[in-house]
Amino acid sequence: MLRSSGKSVTVWVLLAMIVLGLGGYQVGNFSNRGQSIGAVGESEITARDYADALRQEINAVAAQIGHPPSMSEVRAMGLDQVVQAQLFNTAALSEQARRLELSVGDAEVSRQIRSARPFQGATGSFDRETYREVLRREGLTETEFETRLRADIARSILQGAVAGGVPAPAALLDGYVGYLGETRDVAFAEIPATGISLPAPDAAALKAYYDAHLAEFTRPETREISYVWLTPDMLKDEIAIDEAQLRATYDERKAEYVQPERRKLAKLVFPTQAEAEAGMAKIAAGTASLADLAEARGLSAADIDLGDVSQDEIGGAAGEAVFARTTPGVIGPYETDLGPALFDFQAVTPSETTTFEEARGDIAAELAMEKARRMIADMTTDLEDRLASGATLEDMVKETKMQPGKISMAADTRDGIAAYDAFREAAAKVTTEDFPELAVLEDGGVFALRLDGVTAAAPIPFDQLRDKVEASWRTAEMVKAKQAKAEAAGAAGQTLAAQGLAEKTAPDLQRGGFVEGAPQGLAQTAFATAAGKSATLTEGDKVFVVTVRAVKPADPADPELVQLRKTFDTRLIQMLGADLAAFYARAAQAEAGITLDSAMIAAVQAQFQ
Repeated sequence: MLRSSGKSVTVWVLLAMIVLGLGGYQVGNFSNRGQSIGAVGESEITARDYADALRQEINAVAAQIGHPPSMSEVRAMGLDQVVQAQLFNTAALSEQARRLELSVGDAEVSRQIRSARPFQGATGSFDRETYREVLRREGLTETEFETRLRADIARSILQGAVAGGVPAPAALLDGYVGYLGETRDVAFAEIPATGISLPAPDAAALKAYYDAHLAEFTRPETREISYVWLTPDMLKDEIAIDEAQLRATYDERKAEYVQPERRKLAKLVFPTQAEAEAGMAKIAAGTASLADLAEARGLSAADIDLGDVSQDEIGGAAGEAVFARTTPGVIGPYETDLGPALFDFQAVTPSETTTFEEARGDIAAELAMEKARRMIADMTTDLEDRLASGATLEDMVKETKMQPGKISMAADTRDGIAAYDAFREAAAKVTTEDFPELAVLEDGGVFALRLDGVTAAAPIPFDQLRDKVEASWRTAEMVKAKQAKAEAAGAAGQTLAAQGLAEKTAPDLQRGGFVEGAPQGLAQTAFATAAGKSATLTEGDKVFVVTVRAVKPADPADPELVQLRKTFDTRLIQMLGADLAAFYARAAQAEAGITLDSAMIAAVQAQFQ
């Protein structure tokens, strides 16, 4: 049997794939029968499974980059191939389980279905009508779902047999923990500039330095751009919003401006009043918490957490009772729509009201900007037609509301219109042969530009930069002098303090550790230096001497390292198991053979365009 905290793992994975549906992309035109992207042996991969797995991968990437990637970007990143490989590995394991005639009995299938919360009714127990309705909405019959669940359980058993029981190598665990747990006693000091005198450089020395560091004294390439633009901000002062519209908008958004008192709550529903009272008695006696009662029923803290809610969101007598409470704690039981429940009252967020007068200015500015964006959108066709007909930027200034500008664009220019990504991208691509075209800015504004010329990157003449060259030379020479002193201090055989340096210490410095007032590279330098030795550390124009006084091996009995070893052991076992399962799946694919329907794969991907 497969259990995790009292819940059935396999049915939850299957429900996440099937019952929870396909989410925001609305990829719903693939049935569960007759449409597949391929198979391993006789085990098919449905188009719907591929669509759902692809959607999940796209959503994960979108959460990282801040926007959903296009299908072309998905292909460029290879995500479609990753998803296909995962699905074919899963199908290979299913095929192997089928060939081995590996299965489970009706009792296990029934247990997993009955323990799944989506199939539970108002009493918190399995409800057949709810079960049928959920499957009906997903276009599944009970037989289809149970057959698939049975196969998934069998595959999970096979995967567990293949991947389970692989111990992590003790030598690797010991080496990893020993590496991370080692500490060092370190002394360090900054080399001061006092006592160091530099000779006055002659013209030849400065010219030689200038020639050796020419990139530092080179003017970057600039692109001379003329442009016209029109933004909502340019039009907003022309727009008047009448009082009635302001008031109506405030009323429509009143929920934003009038926030009722909210309370952070957790709620646990019980099948019967008697069970709820018994649970409350345990809490009152101090023998259990609400989280303990939830865990005993296979629920996590996240499962019972309601977050910040208002009285209306709880509703009824329960809402009145919970909001009558003035101090945090567990209260109840109170009757709710789902049955008697206990509530853990944790914190209060006071009510907050922003009056119409207080919100009026923000509403007026927002509505004006919205109207200005619509005005610009309405102008877009006319502006595009004018440019397409040969109107110059100067003509656009005379004949429309667009405003002119000029800018010298370097790679790092971010001033004015160059603050917009769209403008910088267009300015970087435009050539002198291009005609101005209308493009859209991120705030709903529009622009067109013309490349007037390119000033190539070129060294600034030495005569114009003599003072700057000398200042840079002095900085470099001072660093060299400090480095020489640091090396001498490290080799002197005395403590840094005995040599008159402002010595600081960092006892028990950990690998990657941070010490207040120390250079950022202190730990990296210290752990690259042997015990009793010194090293020089340079950061910018500051130079430090670092001495490692002692190297302390990791203490295997340290509770933090014991826990770290356990964590690494668990992760390494998981990684080894995953690798074994992948190797086994590839072998199963080679044995059973793979079929692939490229047309169906393309059809699924087309739903995401």
